[in-house]
Amino acid sequence: MTRDQFEHAVRAAGGVLGVREVLVIGSQALHAAVDRLPLEAIRSVEVDVGVLDGDADAMADLIDGSIGEASMFHDTFGYYAQGVVPTTAILPEGWRVRLIRFESPGTNGVTAWCLEPHDLWLSKAVAGRDKDLEFCRALLKLGIVSRSTLTERLATMALDPRVRDAVEGRIRASWA
Repeated sequence: MTRDQFEHAVRAAGGVLGVREVLVIGSQALHAAVDRLPLEAIRSVEVDVGVLDGDADAMADLIDGSIGEASMFHDTFGYYAQGVVPTTAILPEGWRVRLIRFESPGTNGVTAWCLEPHDLWLSKAVAGRDKDLEFCRALLKLGIVSRSTLTERLATMALDPRVRDAVEGRIRASWA
């Protein structure tokens, strides 16, 4: 997803929801932090969008039904928004205060509050799907995240011990 496509999806989500602020929690949140996204983020055709406050479940359903996968929006533009709630991703403590504001002329007054890269990395590492781990490796390769910050924030996460061990292993292996 290009920056223009990301801006369009944010603008559309704000319009559909009737809000001026949205939450972005997936790989496309990286648009707020870096100018050039890795291929592992660009090839995605979806942006995970929700709201921070209000009836997040209903808003997620509205996104899915209006501009989600297999919608007219998706058919027309080739990308879409996936409705999410803040608890869709498992995140470290304090993630809300670290959100990065993204707003541009292309968002037409809609602000996207995007996960900070370390919080995003941890959420992807916890999810542990192949595409998520590929994304994590790309952020490491580009120097977008640091080991010390990942380790610090991981310590604040309430995780099953097996998941914690797996994420710790991913952090260690990345700098071995």
